[in-house]
Amino acid sequence: MLTSKFAAVVAALTLALAACGSGEGNAPDGGATAAPDASATIEVGSLYEPQNLDNTAGGGQGVTEAFNGNVYEGLFRLTDAGKVENLLAEGYEVSGDGLTYTFRVRQGVRFHSGKALTAADVKSSIERVLAEDSQSARKSNLKVIKKVAAPDDATVVVTLSNRSISLVYNLSYVWVVNSAAKDLAADEDGTGPYKLGTWKRGSSLSLERFPGYWGARPANDGVVFHYFTEATALNNALLTGAVDIVTSQQSPDALSQFTGNPDYRISEGHSTTKLLLAFNDRKAPFDKPLVRKAVASAIDDAKLLESVWAGHGSLIGSMVPPTDPWYEDLTSLDPYDVELAKRQLAEAGYAGGFRFTLETPNYDPHPTAATFIKSELAKVGITVDIHVITADEWYTKVYKNRDFAATLQEHVNDRDVVWYGDPGFYWGYDNEQVSGWVAQAEQAKTAEEQTELLKKANKKIAEDAASDWLYLYPQIVVASSKLSGYPVNGLNSQFYAYGIKKA
Repeated sequence: MLTSKFAAVVAALTLALAACGSGEGNAPDGGATAAPDASATIEVGSLYEPQNLDNTAGGGQGVTEAFNGNVYEGLFRLTDAGKVENLLAEGYEVSGDGLTYTFRVRQGVRFHSGKALTAADVKSSIERVLAEDSQSARKSNLKVIKKVAAPDDATVVVTLSNRSISLVYNLSYVWVVNSAAKDLAADEDGTGPYKLGTWKRGSSLSLERFPGYWGARPANDGVVFHYFTEATALNNALLTGAVDIVTSQQSPDALSQFTGNPDYRISEGHSTTKLLLAFNDRKAPFDKPLVRKAVASAIDDAKLLESVWAGHGSLIGSMVPPTDPWYEDLTSLDPYDVELAKRQLAEAGYAGGFRFTLETPNYDPHPTAATFIKSELAKVGITVDIHVITADEWYTKVYKNRDFAATLQEHVNDRDVVWYGDPGFYWGYDNEQVSGWVAQAEQAKTAEEQTELLKKANKKIAEDAASDWLYLYPQIVVASSKLSGYPVNGLNSQFYAYGIKKA
């Protein structure tokens, strides 16, 4: 998934975190001792308001954060620790040739409208993701699906054109929606523990506990997501008690307001969000790997990360974060080396440099990063014209129309290196060897075989500098010490709210 909005970032300040946490729905130890209040409403502060409420229609990071697992559920659930678990699927069987999956749909489940969940709803939901006009980030990963059938109300049969070792994982991204639902861009009809309350565009979105939920009752009475356009206002809301928790802290210097204060707890989890300088690999001069490598070597990623994140986060030499099974440290392949960059440019035929336009989203950290990149590349004779655009303009101009030379963007998903195996993706990287390895990995019979193939693909895209992976974001959650049970890793922007307790 591509982010739709990111928070403001400011100058560096090295800070020690008050606490560290990870794992499924666990806040660090040492919280409030008072009994939890099941009637409490959890006030959440966020910088990611949905663009709309449909994740197949460009709803963006905000709708995933608010709705995934809270309002909508899938056949499977990706835990905060990255494990795939059964959810609306009670179980499944796979045929010997790996081409047929038979899923048993959980019984006794009702949508928020009152309609009973059936296999037909699951079938329809998978087909929504695969539809021609779908904007789902996992659409390409599920194209291996040849047919979906619902032979009875409790059974879904998925037939594949090829083996797909990632099918179950990819289905955790598919929200099961009432097949009769209409305007999902402004409304919902899911099976989750919460139903939509009120969405006040530009302000807040509330979720109310669904009394007919099939599973365990949420630990709170409801959730309100309060939306802010910049980090200072968000942090002030936390300091004044207007919100109880900030899902992803984006101002390192703001942590000083909470560090050492017993009223707050700071947790640093594991992010999968990569900041990319993405080239249009179809367009000169970025169609030459040597030019892309020169650009990567001309930019001091460590200095950029320090200036933006004050020591938090980490450098990453490829699209694969350390939490992916096929991770390898490849940061040495395109080291920061200005003289090397100059030699590579000369060898590529650009000894005198060149000029290009950098399409830059208007929300931080993009403008900050763009200015830094402009300064760095000037040292090797490359002139950068910064063109600031909105998130909507980015989607149309860059992602949809491929009308760009280079751009900045975050990619929040785990296991998304496979997108470099798709020449049709917006950055246009086209390497038959990589595409072959990605395809073979998906058809692998074992996880070990899949891992080895994706390691090869990942190393090759790094050697080609298919993009310049600037850094991996930290995942910092700041919450009132009265709260417990909240997720801290934020994998793929999800934020499970049903386990949050307030003393």
